[in-house]
Amino acid sequence: MAGVDRLFGTDGVRGRANTDLTVDLALDLARAAGEGTEGPVLIGRDTRRSGPMFTTALHAGFSSVGVDTIDVGILPVGGVSRLIRQLDAPLGVMVSASHNPAHDNGIKFLAADGGKLKDEQEAVIETRYRRGAPWKHPDGALIGMRTNMLDAVDRYVENLIDNSGYSLRGIEFVLDTANGAAFKAAPQLFEQLGATVEVHAAEPDGMNINAGCGATEPEYVAQFVNGRVGLAFDGDADRLIAVDEEGVTANGDVLMAIFAKHLKDNDKLKNNTVVSTVMANLGFRRAMDRLGINVEETAVGDRYVYEGMRRVKAGLGGEQSGHIIFYRGTTGDGLRTAVRLAEVMAATGKPLTELRKVITEYPQVLHNIEVADKAKLAGSKEIWGSVADAERSLGDDGRILVRASGTEPLVRVMVEAPTADIAEEVASTVGAVVVDSLS
Repeated sequence: MAGVDRLFGTDGVRGRANTDLTVDLALDLARAAGEGTEGPVLIGRDTRRSGPMFTTALHAGFSSVGVDTIDVGILPVGGVSRLIRQLDAPLGVMVSASHNPAHDNGIKFLAADGGKLKDEQEAVIETRYRRGAPWKHPDGALIGMRTNMLDAVDRYVENLIDNSGYSLRGIEFVLDTANGAAFKAAPQLFEQLGATVEVHAAEPDGMNINAGCGATEPEYVAQFVNGRVGLAFDGDADRLIAVDEEGVTANGDVLMAIFAKHLKDNDKLKNNTVVSTVMANLGFRRAMDRLGINVEETAVGDRYVYEGMRRVKAGLGGEQSGHIIFYRGTTGDGLRTAVRLAEVMAATGKPLTELRKVITEYPQVLHNIEVADKAKLAGSKEIWGSVADAERSLGDDGRILVRASGTEPLVRVMVEAPTADIAEEVASTVGAVVVDSLS
């Protein structure tokens, strides 16, 4: 496919619904994926207005090449992942653009183990998609059938509860479900575990998903905490960002540090190793050094975290963005992460404000710069020259990371430094070079 932009990004196929991501594309992607599987294929979605349109196309595409499908309705991606494993299904699909605004949507394929497809598996689907017709055309009893699983949320919640060892009675939480896939499952889960919950952003209308709320806007739930812990999910609920009792955000790095320490303290940290990405805060790395915990670093994306966990046989991995994977998990599951955090609080009797002291975060500045062609980043001598200058100025007291977004036409410039002012100055300097070179 030389000279052709890759269809799959870091997190599946994503774009503006009915413009970049079309029904025809969804239909043919299902055909392409379906020709290589026997089914049944599970299909779930978040609350976007365009979701039913795309799930209908996917069901039709799979059925047209002879593959049965099961519609699990609106369900967090962690639920789709778990049901794939429970039903021994060979494939699943989540229709969601995660934390993106409502006008976007996406198609995310999940493998038989519930994790995201590997790059080479996506490449096989993409190659078949680009080849196009003729497709398989079974008839009669060989045409695929669609069935609906009406109790998918109940099954998912019950599974999370079955794997929880603590009652949360007496603990209070404020939930922000981002008007997304967790709007039913999250309150149901915490109420059944005995927690007292106040719920916000749980009235989806198809267009308010992630709108001023959710994991990318933790300040929304922070205004309601009043001495309680806030839990903010994103559109497909594969990530969690927490807010402590004083209204201070605890991102994925903070949560990972809390989990790593708790597991190590209880001799349950598999291989004494955690897997993080290149975006992890320098403070996280130094916290792990102090605790004597090994860190394995991967590219950004929870699929790469999972692959890294399998490679080094680690029991914990995650991203600053709030994707966290535990032992025997295969993809980010914000609800499972939230339950695990509540369990640490219950087990230790400590508030989040105390637990988070395991890590001292370095001030971090992230500039997302819209560019005309992010593919030209790799070959830009001007940009990498400015990065080298920044690295020399920061020395051992900071770091800089410049990378192209896997899902949007952006170049991300991230800088960590001893002070926020220094980080902002360096990020602005390098960002200006990015603008001059690529815009």
